[in-house]
Amino acid sequence: MLTKVAMDRHRSHNPNSSYHNHQSAYKRERDDNGRNHWENKRFRPNHPHQQHQSGSTPGQISPRSQGLSTRKELYERDFPVYKQPVEVGCFSLDSERRFFNDSRQMRYYVEPDRNPNFDLRDGYKDRFIKRDDSVKEKLDHILRWIVANRSKLNSRVTPASSCALDVDFVTWRGHLTKLLTTPYETREGWLLAVTRFRGTLYISEVETEAAHRERENRTERHEEMMYWGYKFEQYTCADNIHSLPDPGGVVNTNEAFCTVVQTRLADHRLLFSGEVDCRDKDPNAPAPPACYVELKTSAEICTPKQRSNLHRFKLLKWWAQSFLPGVPRVVAGFRDHEGVVVSTETFHISKISHLIKNEYNCWKPTVCMNFCCDFLSFVKHVATEDNPSVVYLFSWEPHRDVTYSIHRDSHYSFLPHWYVEEITSGQDSQHHS
Repeated sequence: MLTKVAMDRHRSHNPNSSYHNHQSAYKRERDDNGRNHWENKRFRPNHPHQQHQSGSTPGQISPRSQGLSTRKELYERDFPVYKQPVEVGCFSLDSERRFFNDSRQMRYYVEPDRNPNFDLRDGYKDRFIKRDDSVKEKLDHILRWIVANRSKLNSRVTPASSCALDVDFVTWRGHLTKLLTTPYETREGWLLAVTRFRGTLYISEVETEAAHRERENRTERHEEMMYWGYKFEQYTCADNIHSLPDPGGVVNTNEAFCTVVQTRLADHRLLFSGEVDCRDKDPNAPAPPACYVELKTSAEICTPKQRSNLHRFKLLKWWAQSFLPGVPRVVAGFRDHEGVVVSTETFHISKISHLIKNEYNCWKPTVCMNFCCDFLSFVKHVATEDNPSVVYLFSWEPHRDVTYSIHRDSHYSFLPHWYVEEITSGQDSQHHS
């Protein structure tokens, strides 16, 4: 760990970065050039072997010949403007994955002892109900929230406007996390389906063949270790502000509490949702999302090399996941090989960039955010046809460019009929009023 003196020394290296601004991780001094161009070297013709081929899908249009580079050095410029995220709502999913437009699944963080000794294996065989992750929910839960809360989103939409929502993009936080980490990802590619409907771009992940194979062929050890993360939450979360955690209960991964936040990245207005583990139980804690806490588990750290690997790899994903919705801290439970949590550590998101400063050739928050920003610009440029049955499928594999193909009336379509009808009828009634 860096000492305070060392952290202060690292902080002084780059006074312009938003991460070194004591007021807020979301503010920065910005030059007037607004350097947000994906043209030039980042945006270039594809090489034929880089184009994702999706087979003989009916209605497929031949791919365009432009791609987006993911080379890190192209994104090392000033940190883009990222507005402080604002929670505009939340929703809950119950034990049967039913949607509720409220916070009934919210849980409260209870700080563990210094030596917790939590057995994460407990209950795996007899008190575990696992969500069926072969069921692809796409954006359906967020869309239900939008339909139930349209009045919160139509602040600047006029009856004459063709834009049904006052946002450019709707997606899951997890999809944006994948974009932020892309310049540093060396193993897993992704597929993102994009549809433009009534002026808003919807982004929904498609499972890659590699991810499908990995899911189908998980070892029993891997399945159990996935459970460990949920079990740690059970040890540290209470159902209400006055109760204690109940580690003897059932772990049901169908249950979820999700925040819905609105923010802006450069000129991209974003609405996204993400699952939240718990909140601070202090009644004087700040309003959401600043009161939220993300919980993680990781192997205990016994050597400097293991600490360095945590900084270089895990902290990238932890930072990206929490920075996006404005969650200020991650509490990590460090476990031994047998799945017993032996210690915990709190990582403040605003301080993670200082923690990694002394790591050789480490990831940079500015690269992550600039790539995400440029990808969203690329999507705006490409996905021009406003039609719920047209999907622009963006594809990326490590060490390649981002490419895309276009699909009409295909199995990639993901906006449900009930949503299209609801938004269309709602807008038509606005036009006639």
